[in-house]
Amino acid sequence: METYSLTDIGVTREMNQDYFFTSEEPVGNLPNLFIVADGMGGHNAGEFASRYTVETIVKTVSESEKKDAVSILEEAISSANSYLLEHARENEGMAGMGTTIVAATVKGSELSVANVGDSRLYIAGKEMRQITKDHSLVQEMVRMGELDAEKAKSHPDKNIITRAIGAQENVKVDFFEVALKPGEKVMMCTDGLTNMLEDTELFAILSEPGKNLAEKVEKMVNMANQNGGKDNITVVVFQPISDEVAE
Repeated sequence: METYSLTDIGVTREMNQDYFFTSEEPVGNLPNLFIVADGMGGHNAGEFASRYTVETIVKTVSESEKKDAVSILEEAISSANSYLLEHARENEGMAGMGTTIVAATVKGSELSVANVGDSRLYIAGKEMRQITKDHSLVQEMVRMGELDAEKAKSHPDKNIITRAIGAQENVKVDFFEVALKPGEKVMMCTDGLTNMLEDTELFAILSEPGKNLAEKVEKMVNMANQNGGKDNITVVVFQPISDEVAE
């Protein structure tokens, strides 16, 4: 498996509230694990929320006795949500903090994905497909037919999310299971990337011949900053080697 990850503070922010984790090696009963989180909250609360959530998920996964990926991820995310809420109650300055989460693991050709919030997971092969669905106010309006997708890109409320870790006692997680085809890449990212670059631009970069994953990821981050870099930017890309994914 080839992987590359990068996080960047962006141009306008004073603190990086994104956090990520990657392991090509087994974590507990998962064969590998990739996580991206985008924290929110005043002062250092957002930074704490994303880091604490990711670390709690990794710890819970490593200790879980469950066997299937969805059950393991569900248990881990639920635990992280409970612990984050408890920490917020005990620390007045961290009230209202939260974080998005997108987590993935791949076994053979089977990709398992968990998502809360508007950080995204894409699969890029012959085309670019967004697998996760944004839990955001604007995307809910698009799905209900109240707003078209083009206007959604510049809507003033585009950054308001409708689900987050730490927002409610019981967090609702979306799960996706997708069969990967040989040669396909998986990209996970925060909205600091997708608000600065169109999906077509991201796909063009991922498809560039003669460049490795590191060069492609670094180009995406550089372009996002050139376009304004209005938020923290985090990108994780991984690609199973050809003999790991069956035809």
